[in-house]
Amino acid sequence: MTPWARVYALVAATLLLAAGGKAAFLELDRAFPPDLGKAAATSPVVRAAEGEILRVFATPDEKIRLGAAPGEVDPLFLKLLIAVEDKRFRRHGGVDTLAVLRASWQALRQRRIVSGASTLTMQVARLLEPRPRRLRSKVIEAFRAWQLERRFTKDEILGLYLTLAPYGGRIEGIRAASLAWFGKPPARLSPQEAALLVALPQAPERLRPDRFPQAADAARAAVLRRGFERGLLAGRPPETALPSRMRPWPLLAPHLARRVAGEADIVTTLDAPLQRRVAALARRAAEALHPRAAAAVLVVERGSRAVRAYVGNADFLSSRRQGQVDMVRARRSPGSTLKPLIYGLAFDLGVAHPETLVLDAPTGFGSYRPRNFDGVFHGELSLRQALQLSLNIPAVKLMQRVGPAVFVSRLAAQDIDLAYAGDGWPGLALALGGGALSLEQLTRLYAALADNGIARPLRLAAATELAAEPGPPLLPVAARAQVADILLGAPRPPAALGRAGIAFKTGTSYGFRDAWAIGFDARHVVGVWLGRPDGTPLPDASGSRTAAPLLFQVFDLLPVAPLAPMAPEAAPAGLAKLNARAAEVAEPAPEIVFPPAGARLRLSDLPSALTLQASGGKRPLTWLVDGRPVATDSLGRRGLWSPRGAGFAQVVVIDAVGRRDAVRLRLTEERPDGLPRGRLLPR
Repeated sequence: MTPWARVYALVAATLLLAAGGKAAFLELDRAFPPDLGKAAATSPVVRAAEGEILRVFATPDEKIRLGAAPGEVDPLFLKLLIAVEDKRFRRHGGVDTLAVLRASWQALRQRRIVSGASTLTMQVARLLEPRPRRLRSKVIEAFRAWQLERRFTKDEILGLYLTLAPYGGRIEGIRAASLAWFGKPPARLSPQEAALLVALPQAPERLRPDRFPQAADAARAAVLRRGFERGLLAGRPPETALPSRMRPWPLLAPHLARRVAGEADIVTTLDAPLQRRVAALARRAAEALHPRAAAAVLVVERGSRAVRAYVGNADFLSSRRQGQVDMVRARRSPGSTLKPLIYGLAFDLGVAHPETLVLDAPTGFGSYRPRNFDGVFHGELSLRQALQLSLNIPAVKLMQRVGPAVFVSRLAAQDIDLAYAGDGWPGLALALGGGALSLEQLTRLYAALADNGIARPLRLAAATELAAEPGPPLLPVAARAQVADILLGAPRPPAALGRAGIAFKTGTSYGFRDAWAIGFDARHVVGVWLGRPDGTPLPDASGSRTAAPLLFQVFDLLPVAPLAPMAPEAAPAGLAKLNARAAEVAEPAPEIVFPPAGARLRLSDLPSALTLQASGGKRPLTWLVDGRPVATDSLGRRGLWSPRGAGFAQVVVIDAVGRRDAVRLRLTEERPDGLPRGRLLPR
């Protein structure tokens, strides 16, 4: 488009708008409304609880676009912008007629373009819908400017410019530009900084201060000169150096930010200074362990379940450490970290007490013959000592007493899905890490142990409310207190001997693939994992040697809130020693009475909740259908199950000492003719 054509286009558009063809313009306005989608597509920003930016994500068109309302921008910037770009901005209706006539007269006299006539509103129209510089484009921009003026106030139009103006590279919008070039919000700009940001959108690539400092300095000086001439500056501000590079965008808690990011800005529960220090500790621990090792850490407030620090991987940008993998959510073998919950369940069911004596000696459980981590057996000792030493044989004996299915159902009732291999039945190996949980799930379980017994979901976003209590606790108060008291006395790493009042448990998975440490005091729960994301064994990785020191280093960053130990008490009569097997219970084993094995039931003939019945067994009974718990009646004997659809189902009942019975049945939509409603169908 030639200079003459641009002048004529502006003149034509101005005359058309001023000629009074209002009805035609209104029809065009209704038929072709402006597309404001680009202005709405700003970069999602994830912030810490106090407002610090954790991460900024690109828009769908790969821009970093952050806008701001005029009230959020330094007033001098706005005055300089209007003085330089559109001095009659507050008075015209989208197209500045006087500016068009002036530009036309200057062009006619000097046979070249001397000054432009695009208003800020017309620039917004061009930024919303970029077009080639042609006569048709100028006419459309003038029309779009008239449309914008009809729809928005002047401050709203100014806000659109502050969102869309380009500032070099992928940067758009005054807030993004101020952060990228000066590392601060646009409300606190110096005169030199404000002048540079006024000049940059005129030629965002040719005026970049990191690439063309002389051109950028001249453009900045021209803006300051205009401000001085208009009386906007009391004097010429002192010379300051231009920024030599764009600042990198924050990458704090990148795994959490990626997890919660959406189309809108998110304020998380994170404490940014704490996050920074915890991430540094995790990075040092991973580097000290192995060149390909990773570390993950969670810090959670006990009562609110708010996550204050979230390190998904020690080095997000490291391919060697598989830094993109969020090890907070990855499911791994939990090692010995579930032992406290097994002990708590035994205390709750009344089959053991912290001072109950147990024999730690070579023991076979059918074909399963576990041994202790160090290969040493300790003879007879209390369960308190056995848990503090993390001995394997006592833990398996307790799991045998309480029943793996009962244990799994307790976790499932808290929405904790413990994955395990095998033929569908949980086995005794769960006591020693024969399953899979994530660091997040383990931290939820220990938060339940530390607080009210409910494994509530962790809170990541500040606007998320604490989840309601879903039902009965994982463990009652007395059992939780007993377990916490035992964990208070667990052997500490040498460097942590001075920090008392923290209950904690370590764990090491089979083959040294995962090192765990989970602990809590009166205010916080901390979970730590170290290992290789690809599951390769690390002989130096163990819970006590590598994870526990990191755990206590993290606690050293937190306010001191020690747990108080309980007064010692003796085991009650009958629990002086752990009984050998569940078969010693006097009651007969449970047996499912309804539905019978192999039954076929028609869905339309069933009530909304089918009653599951069993005889025998020590109450309370636990009912599972396809591995998930169902509700029981107040007597703890009958189950209440609402089938979801046709197909096969497996019904299991487990009594309080772990004995079980199971039946398999089929639910169908069809019923053979001639059979009465509500009756069992033949196999």
